Amino acid sequence: MEKPEGLKRISKSVTHYLDQDARGNKNSERRSDSFGSNRALSRRQIFALSGGAIASAALPAFAQPAPPSSKLDSELPFGLTGRFCQGGFAAGRGTPGADIVVDGQSRGPVGPSGWFYVGFDRDAGPTCHITLRTAKSQDSAIVGILPVTYDVQRVDGLPQDTVTPQDPALLERIKREAALKAEAFASRIDSDAFHRGFDWPLNRFVVSGHFGNQRILNGTPSSPHMGFDMAAPVGTPIHAPQDGLVVLAEPDLFYEGGLVLIDHGQGLISMYLHQSQVFVQKGQWVRQAQPIGRVGAKGRATGPHLCWRLKWSDRHMDPSLMVVNRTA
Repeated sequence: MEKPEGLKRISKSVTHYLDQDARGNKNSERRSDSFGSNRALSRRQIFALSGGAIASAALPAFAQPAPPSSKLDSELPFGLTGRFCQGGFAAGRGTPGADIVVDGQSRGPVGPSGWFYVGFDRDAGPTCHITLRTAKSQDSAIVGILPVTYDVQRVDGLPQDTVTPQDPALLERIKREAALKAEAFASRIDSDAFHRGFDWPLNRFVVSGHFGNQRILNGTPSSPHMGFDMAAPVGTPIHAPQDGLVVLAEPDLFYEGGLVLIDHGQGLISMYLHQSQVFVQKGQWVRQAQPIGRVGAKGRATGPHLCWRLKWSDRHMDPSLMVVNRTA
Protein backbone atom coordinates (compact mmCIF):
# COMPACT_ATOMS: atom_id res chain seq x y z
CA MET A 1 0.00 0.00 0.00
CA GLU A 2 1.24 3.44 -0.88
CA LYS A 3 2.48 5.38 2.10
CA PRO A 4 0.10 8.23 2.96
CA GLU A 5 1.40 11.69 2.26
CA GLY A 6 1.37 14.30 4.99
CA LEU A 7 -0.98 17.23 4.80
CA LYS A 8 0.25 20.41 3.25
CA ARG A 9 0.12 23.14 5.84
CA ILE A 10 -2.41 25.86 5.03
CA SER A 11 -2.41 29.08 6.97
CA LYS A 12 -5.92 29.98 5.81
CA SER A 13 -8.81 28.20 4.19
CA VAL A 14 -8.30 27.85 0.45
CA THR A 15 -11.12 28.50 -1.98
CA HIS A 16 -11.31 27.23 -5.56
CA TYR A 17 -14.09 28.79 -7.61
CA LEU A 18 -16.07 27.35 -10.49
CA ASP A 19 -16.78 28.61 -14.00
CA GLN A 20 -20.18 28.02 -15.65
CA ASP A 21 -22.00 24.85 -14.59
CA ALA A 22 -21.78 21.07 -14.76
CA ARG A 23 -22.27 21.18 -18.53
CA GLY A 24 -19.21 23.24 -19.50
CA ASN A 25 -15.69 24.35 -18.60
CA LYS A 26 -14.92 27.67 -20.21
CA ASN A 27 -11.21 28.47 -20.66
CA SER A 28 -9.95 25.10 -19.42
CA GLU A 29 -7.48 22.56 -20.76
CA ARG A 30 -8.16 18.82 -20.91
CA ARG A 31 -5.85 16.12 -19.51
CA SER A 32 -6.06 12.48 -18.44
CA ASP A 33 -7.28 11.49 -14.97
CA SER A 34 -7.52 8.25 -13.01
CA PHE A 35 -11.23 8.80 -12.30
CA GLY A 36 -12.15 9.15 -15.97
CA SER A 37 -11.15 10.25 -19.42
CA ASN A 38 -10.92 13.99 -18.77
CA ARG A 39 -9.24 16.37 -16.43
CA ALA A 40 -10.05 20.05 -16.40
CA LEU A 41 -7.96 22.87 -14.99
CA SER A 42 -8.80 26.43 -15.91
CA ARG A 43 -6.32 29.24 -16.42
CA ARG A 44 -6.74 30.09 -12.76
CA GLN A 45 -6.40 26.41 -11.69
CA ILE A 46 -10.00 26.30 -10.55
CA PHE A 47 -12.23 23.25 -10.37
CA ALA A 48 -14.03 22.77 -13.68
CA LEU A 49 -16.04 20.04 -15.40
CA SER A 50 -16.61 19.58 -19.11
CA GLY A 51 -19.82 18.42 -20.72
CA GLY A 52 -20.39 15.85 -23.43
CA ALA A 53 -22.27 12.63 -23.97
CA ILE A 54 -21.00 9.63 -22.05
CA ALA A 55 -21.51 5.95 -22.79
CA SER A 56 -20.61 2.64 -21.21
CA ALA A 57 -18.99 -0.11 -23.24
CA ALA A 58 -21.32 -1.43 -25.96
CA LEU A 59 -24.01 1.12 -25.05
CA PRO A 60 -25.51 4.17 -26.72
CA ALA A 61 -24.59 7.54 -25.30
CA PHE A 62 -26.64 8.85 -22.39
CA ALA A 63 -29.54 11.01 -23.39
CA GLN A 64 -28.45 13.60 -20.84
CA PRO A 65 -24.77 14.57 -20.59
CA ALA A 66 -23.08 13.87 -17.28
CA PRO A 67 -19.95 15.66 -16.12
CA PRO A 68 -16.63 13.85 -16.56
CA SER A 69 -13.94 14.07 -13.95
CA SER A 70 -11.92 16.96 -12.69
CA LYS A 71 -8.76 16.85 -10.67
CA LEU A 72 -6.59 19.17 -8.67
CA ASP A 73 -2.83 19.27 -8.88
CA SER A 74 -1.11 17.37 -6.07
CA GLU A 75 0.14 20.61 -4.47
CA LEU A 76 -3.42 21.72 -3.74
CA PRO A 77 -5.12 20.78 -0.45
CA PHE A 78 -5.36 17.08 0.33
CA GLY A 79 -4.53 16.04 -3.26
CA LEU A 80 -8.26 16.04 -3.96
CA THR A 81 -9.67 14.14 -6.93
CA GLY A 82 -13.26 13.46 -7.91
CA ARG A 83 -16.28 14.98 -9.60
CA PHE A 84 -17.10 18.32 -8.08
CA CYS A 85 -20.79 18.71 -8.89
CA GLN A 86 -24.13 18.02 -7.23
CA GLY A 87 -24.30 14.25 -6.74
CA GLY A 88 -20.51 13.96 -7.11
CA PHE A 89 -17.67 13.30 -4.68
CA ALA A 90 -14.09 13.99 -3.68
CA ALA A 91 -11.37 11.65 -2.43
CA GLY A 92 -8.25 12.96 -0.76
CA ARG A 93 -5.27 12.18 1.45
CA GLY A 94 -4.64 13.21 5.02
CA THR A 95 -3.08 12.19 8.30
CA PRO A 96 -4.50 8.80 9.38
CA GLY A 97 -6.93 9.26 12.24
CA ALA A 98 -7.53 12.96 11.60
CA ASP A 99 -11.13 14.01 12.11
CA ILE A 100 -12.96 14.74 8.83
CA VAL A 101 -15.22 17.76 9.24
CA VAL A 102 -17.48 18.53 6.28
CA ASP A 103 -19.60 21.68 6.30
CA GLY A 104 -19.16 21.91 10.06
CA GLN A 105 -20.15 18.30 10.81
CA SER A 106 -17.72 15.61 11.97
CA ARG A 107 -17.79 12.64 9.60
CA GLY A 108 -15.33 10.30 11.29
CA PRO A 109 -11.58 9.70 10.97
CA VAL A 110 -9.31 9.54 7.96
CA GLY A 111 -8.59 5.87 7.23
CA PRO A 112 -5.41 4.04 8.30
CA SER A 113 -4.05 4.32 4.74
CA GLY A 114 -4.56 8.09 4.71
CA TRP A 115 -7.52 8.18 2.29
CA PHE A 116 -10.78 9.98 3.01
CA TYR A 117 -14.05 10.42 1.12
CA VAL A 118 -16.53 13.29 0.87
CA GLY A 119 -19.87 13.03 -0.95
CA PHE A 120 -21.78 15.97 -2.44
CA ASP A 121 -25.55 15.66 -2.10
CA ARG A 122 -28.02 15.93 -4.99
CA ASP A 123 -28.98 19.36 -3.68
CA ALA A 124 -25.52 20.46 -2.53
CA GLY A 125 -24.90 24.19 -2.33
CA PRO A 126 -22.24 26.05 -4.35
CA THR A 127 -19.39 25.27 -1.93
CA CYS A 128 -18.25 22.51 0.43
CA HIS A 129 -16.00 23.18 3.43
CA ILE A 130 -13.56 20.34 4.19
CA THR A 131 -11.42 20.38 7.34
CA LEU A 132 -9.02 17.74 8.71
CA ARG A 133 -8.29 18.12 12.42
CA THR A 134 -5.67 16.49 14.59
CA ALA A 135 -4.63 17.27 18.14
CA LYS A 136 -1.85 19.50 16.76
CA SER A 137 -3.16 20.97 13.52
CA GLN A 138 -6.16 21.92 11.43
CA ASP A 139 -6.12 22.10 7.63
CA SER A 140 -9.04 23.40 5.58
CA ALA A 141 -10.22 23.91 2.04
CA ILE A 142 -13.37 25.25 0.41
CA VAL A 143 -14.25 23.58 -2.88
CA GLY A 144 -16.78 24.74 -5.43
CA ILE A 145 -19.68 22.48 -6.43
CA LEU A 146 -21.16 22.74 -9.92
CA PRO A 147 -24.97 22.76 -10.26
CA VAL A 148 -26.79 20.06 -12.23
CA THR A 149 -30.10 20.48 -14.06
CA TYR A 150 -32.46 17.58 -13.32
CA ASP A 151 -35.20 16.23 -15.58
CA VAL A 152 -38.82 15.54 -14.71
CA GLN A 153 -39.73 11.88 -15.31
CA ARG A 154 -43.25 10.42 -15.42
CA VAL A 155 -43.72 6.80 -14.43
CA ASP A 156 -47.16 5.26 -14.90
CA GLY A 157 -48.55 1.76 -14.40
CA LEU A 158 -47.23 1.22 -10.87
CA PRO A 159 -49.41 -0.63 -8.35
CA GLN A 160 -51.14 2.19 -6.53
CA ASP A 161 -50.28 0.81 -3.08
CA THR A 162 -46.59 1.34 -3.93
CA VAL A 163 -47.28 5.05 -4.54
CA THR A 164 -49.80 5.89 -1.81
CA PRO A 165 -49.92 2.93 0.63
CA GLN A 166 -52.90 2.95 3.00
CA ASP A 167 -53.28 -0.55 4.44
CA PRO A 168 -52.15 -0.61 8.13
CA ALA A 169 -50.43 -3.98 7.75
CA LEU A 170 -48.54 -2.71 4.71
CA LEU A 171 -47.52 0.46 6.50
CA GLU A 172 -46.19 -1.62 9.38
CA ARG A 173 -44.16 -3.73 6.93
CA ILE A 174 -42.71 -0.58 5.36
CA LYS A 175 -41.77 0.68 8.84
CA ARG A 176 -39.97 -2.58 9.71
CA GLU A 177 -38.07 -2.59 6.47
CA ALA A 178 -37.09 1.06 6.91
CA ALA A 179 -35.51 0.13 10.26
CA LEU A 180 -33.45 -2.62 8.57
CA LYS A 181 -32.16 -0.17 5.99
CA ALA A 182 -31.40 2.51 8.60
CA GLU A 183 -29.24 0.05 10.53
CA ALA A 184 -27.32 -0.86 7.38
CA PHE A 185 -26.77 2.79 6.43
CA ALA A 186 -25.11 3.37 9.82
CA SER A 187 -22.20 1.10 8.78
CA ARG A 188 -18.73 2.65 8.51
CA ILE A 189 -15.89 0.21 7.88
CA ASP A 190 -12.18 1.06 7.75
CA SER A 191 -11.62 0.48 4.05
CA ASP A 192 -10.33 2.71 1.29
CA ALA A 193 -11.70 0.73 -1.68
CA PHE A 194 -13.60 3.85 -2.76
CA HIS A 195 -10.45 5.62 -3.97
CA ARG A 196 -10.02 3.10 -6.80
CA GLY A 197 -13.37 4.08 -8.31
CA PHE A 198 -16.15 1.80 -9.56
CA ASP A 199 -16.83 -0.51 -12.48
CA TRP A 200 -20.32 -0.70 -14.01
CA PRO A 201 -22.37 -3.32 -12.12
CA LEU A 202 -23.87 -4.56 -15.42
CA ASN A 203 -21.89 -5.47 -18.53
CA ARG A 204 -24.67 -4.38 -20.90
CA PHE A 205 -27.63 -2.12 -20.19
CA VAL A 206 -29.70 0.80 -21.42
CA VAL A 207 -30.04 3.88 -19.23
CA SER A 208 -33.74 4.13 -18.34
CA GLY A 209 -33.60 6.77 -15.61
CA HIS A 210 -31.08 9.37 -14.48
CA PHE A 211 -30.06 10.22 -10.95
CA GLY A 212 -31.85 13.16 -9.38
CA ASN A 213 -34.86 13.31 -11.70
CA GLN A 214 -38.03 14.74 -10.22
CA ARG A 215 -40.57 11.92 -10.42
CA ILE A 216 -44.30 11.90 -11.04
CA LEU A 217 -45.63 8.44 -10.14
CA ASN A 218 -49.08 7.50 -11.48
CA GLY A 219 -49.74 11.22 -11.83
CA THR A 220 -48.69 11.97 -8.24
CA PRO A 221 -45.62 14.20 -7.67
CA SER A 222 -43.03 12.24 -5.67
CA SER A 223 -39.61 12.80 -4.16
CA PRO A 224 -36.61 12.96 -6.50
CA HIS A 225 -35.28 9.67 -7.84
CA MET A 226 -31.99 8.97 -6.06
CA GLY A 227 -30.95 6.11 -8.33
CA PHE A 228 -29.35 5.49 -11.71
CA ASP A 229 -31.62 3.08 -13.62
CA MET A 230 -30.09 0.43 -15.88
CA ALA A 231 -32.57 -1.56 -17.96
CA ALA A 232 -31.56 -5.15 -18.72
CA PRO A 233 -33.29 -8.54 -19.10
CA VAL A 234 -34.42 -10.46 -16.01
CA GLY A 235 -31.58 -12.65 -14.83
CA THR A 236 -28.74 -10.41 -16.03
CA PRO A 237 -25.83 -10.84 -13.57
CA ILE A 238 -25.11 -7.91 -11.23
CA HIS A 239 -21.47 -7.47 -10.15
CA ALA A 240 -19.94 -5.62 -7.23
CA PRO A 241 -18.40 -2.43 -8.69
CA GLN A 242 -15.67 -2.41 -6.04
CA ASP A 243 -14.59 -4.33 -2.93
CA GLY A 244 -16.75 -3.96 0.15
CA LEU A 245 -18.74 -5.44 3.01
CA VAL A 246 -22.34 -6.53 2.46
CA VAL A 247 -24.33 -4.76 5.19
CA LEU A 248 -27.80 -5.74 3.96
CA ALA A 249 -29.04 -8.57 1.75
CA GLU A 250 -32.81 -9.04 1.53
CA PRO A 251 -34.62 -11.07 -1.15
CA ASP A 252 -37.98 -9.30 -1.28
CA LEU A 253 -38.58 -5.90 0.31
CA PHE A 254 -41.76 -3.99 -0.48
CA TYR A 255 -40.31 -1.05 -2.39
CA GLU A 256 -36.92 -2.44 -3.40
CA GLY A 257 -37.60 -6.13 -4.09
CA GLY A 258 -34.29 -7.96 -3.83
CA LEU A 259 -31.90 -5.49 -2.19
CA VAL A 260 -28.17 -5.53 -1.47
CA LEU A 261 -26.19 -2.78 0.29
CA ILE A 262 -22.37 -2.71 0.21
CA ASP A 263 -20.13 -0.52 2.38
CA HIS A 264 -17.01 0.44 0.39
CA GLY A 265 -15.38 2.29 3.26
CA GLN A 266 -16.08 5.26 5.53
CA GLY A 267 -19.82 4.78 5.17
CA LEU A 268 -19.93 5.02 1.37
CA ILE A 269 -22.74 2.57 0.66
CA SER A 270 -23.91 1.40 -2.75
CA MET A 271 -27.38 -0.10 -3.29
CA TYR A 272 -28.79 -2.59 -5.81
CA LEU A 273 -32.60 -2.68 -6.07
CA HIS A 274 -35.29 -4.84 -7.69
CA GLN A 275 -33.18 -8.01 -7.89
CA SER A 276 -34.83 -11.29 -8.89
CA GLN A 277 -32.12 -13.22 -7.03
CA VAL A 278 -29.66 -12.26 -4.29
CA PHE A 279 -26.40 -14.24 -4.15
CA VAL A 280 -24.73 -12.70 -1.08
CA GLN A 281 -25.37 -12.53 2.65
CA LYS A 282 -25.06 -9.82 5.28
CA GLY A 283 -21.53 -9.77 6.71
CA GLN A 284 -19.94 -11.20 3.55
CA TRP A 285 -16.90 -9.49 2.01
CA VAL A 286 -17.20 -9.14 -1.75
CA ARG A 287 -14.54 -8.39 -4.35
CA GLN A 288 -14.80 -6.15 -7.38
CA ALA A 289 -16.62 -7.93 -10.26
CA GLN A 290 -17.99 -10.65 -7.97
CA PRO A 291 -21.63 -11.57 -8.82
CA ILE A 292 -24.01 -10.36 -6.10
CA GLY A 293 -27.40 -11.05 -7.72
CA ARG A 294 -29.54 -10.89 -10.86
CA VAL A 295 -31.63 -8.14 -12.43
CA GLY A 296 -35.35 -8.37 -11.75
CA ALA A 297 -38.53 -6.33 -11.50
CA LYS A 298 -39.49 -6.87 -7.86
CA GLY A 299 -40.79 -4.08 -5.67
CA ARG A 300 -41.88 -0.74 -7.10
CA ALA A 301 -40.91 -1.32 -10.72
CA THR A 302 -42.68 -1.40 -14.08
CA GLY A 303 -40.09 -3.59 -15.81
CA PRO A 304 -36.76 -5.36 -15.33
CA HIS A 305 -33.92 -3.04 -14.41
CA LEU A 306 -31.27 -2.36 -11.81
CA CYS A 307 -31.77 0.78 -9.76
CA TRP A 308 -28.24 1.59 -8.64
CA ARG A 309 -27.87 4.03 -5.75
CA LEU A 310 -25.09 5.54 -3.67
CA LYS A 311 -25.21 7.17 -0.26
CA TRP A 312 -22.66 8.68 2.12
CA SER A 313 -24.22 9.27 5.51
CA ASP A 314 -27.22 11.53 4.82
CA ARG A 315 -26.05 12.52 1.34
CA HIS A 316 -27.33 10.99 -1.90
CA MET A 317 -24.90 10.74 -4.83
CA ASP A 318 -24.94 9.62 -8.45
CA PRO A 319 -23.15 6.23 -8.54
CA SER A 320 -22.38 6.54 -12.24
CA LEU A 321 -19.99 9.40 -11.42
CA MET A 322 -17.82 6.93 -9.48
CA VAL A 323 -17.19 4.81 -12.60
CA VAL A 324 -13.56 5.04 -13.71
CA ASN A 325 -13.94 4.22 -17.40
CA ARG A 326 -17.08 6.08 -18.38
CA THR A 327 -16.52 6.01 -22.14
CA ALA A 328 -16.14 3.11 -24.59
